[in-house]
Amino acid sequence: MSLLRIGLLGVVAGACLIAGVWFYFEHVANPRVIGELRTDPGGDTAAKVMLLTLPSGREIPANFWREGDAVYAGADGRWWKELVGDGVPVGVLIQGERRSGTARAVRDDPAYRDRIFAKLRPKALPGFGTLIEIRLDDPPR
Repeated sequence: MSLLRIGLLGVVAGACLIAGVWFYFEHVANPRVIGELRTDPGGDTAAKVMLLTLPSGREIPANFWREGDAVYAGADGRWWKELVGDGVPVGVLIQGERRSGTARAVRDDPAYRDRIFAKLRPKALPGFGTLIEIRLDDPPR
């Protein structure tokens, strides 16, 4: 077998692995976590994972850190591209509480990103993740 053929097989195998991981998270892991966030808002998962509703309506479970009316998350996929700009409306479900807010992808301040990422879990994000900053609207009265 030629080196070119071996290399091509490696590329195909890598692409299949990436597609398999994506499929698993989109169709197995994420739906399970979303269900748990809705049915057990006081549970261990809900203590560290929120449900973020993007402008497109797509729902993403994301680890978060909250400081007052600011909520931070790390994006390790491409979904952060919906949040480019000065801020776009989003919804969140945090420990059973539904809130609306304005989110933005922070791409222009590496020091700020690293400081917030140091408080987030998992710790693997700082090298490649995108910081998401959400400013919550006032709660309904």
